[in-house]
Amino acid sequence: MTQRTALVTGASRGIGKACAEALAEAGARVILAARDTAKLEEVAAGIPGSTVVQIDLASPESIKEAFAKAGKVDILVNNAGITKDGLAMRMKKDDWDAVLATNLTGAFLAIQQVLPAMLKERWGRIINISSIVGETGNPGQSNYVASKAGLIGLTKSLAQEIASRNITVNAVAPGFIDTDMTSVLSDQVKENLLGHIPLKRLGKPQDVAAAVRFLASEEAGYITGHVLDVNGGMYM
Repeated sequence: MTQRTALVTGASRGIGKACAEALAEAGARVILAARDTAKLEEVAAGIPGSTVVQIDLASPESIKEAFAKAGKVDILVNNAGITKDGLAMRMKKDDWDAVLATNLTGAFLAIQQVLPAMLKERWGRIINISSIVGETGNPGQSNYVASKAGLIGLTKSLAQEIASRNITVNAVAPGFIDTDMTSVLSDQVKENLLGHIPLKRLGKPQDVAAAVRFLASEEAGYITGHVLDVNGGMYM
């Protein structure tokens, strides 16, 4: 089988790191992308043959530079994301703009960078990491939720647009996963969450990575425009 090249954004930790490891295990050559190159180098040390590119998803110039360095990408995993939570009534426009710029616009611009080669090759996998809250909503996160719901809409539109070229576009919507982002939650909040999760545990980054690895595979070639929930049954 042709060796595919996968680029994962936000690969310095958590879900992104687990996705990079899973894709490498599946035989892909992996490019790790994030803002913090020191952390990326640490991750790269554990993934044979991987390379590192610095990327700031809030900067169109940074995105262009990173993909120019990366070269041809067959599998794109749009995982990088930020939160700036707050009640809608008091949310600063800067906090709205920053989250949408990184989580949604950045993902779209990354897709634009990989599309020409995928269209020419007539093969590609684009996997957008959304969130359970993009489907359910969540108070105090209107900017983050809008960005993650936007990724689902982008996934479905793009899937229809480029399906004739054998390029699939899917989203993975994780529930509450044990990462740095959820480690700040109090024990009481975690207990409350577990009460709403039929499987009675938080997810692991590897749970999400397994879904990404499948959607990136040849076997998933007839799946496109799909949102794969990895949430322990919290939202069905």
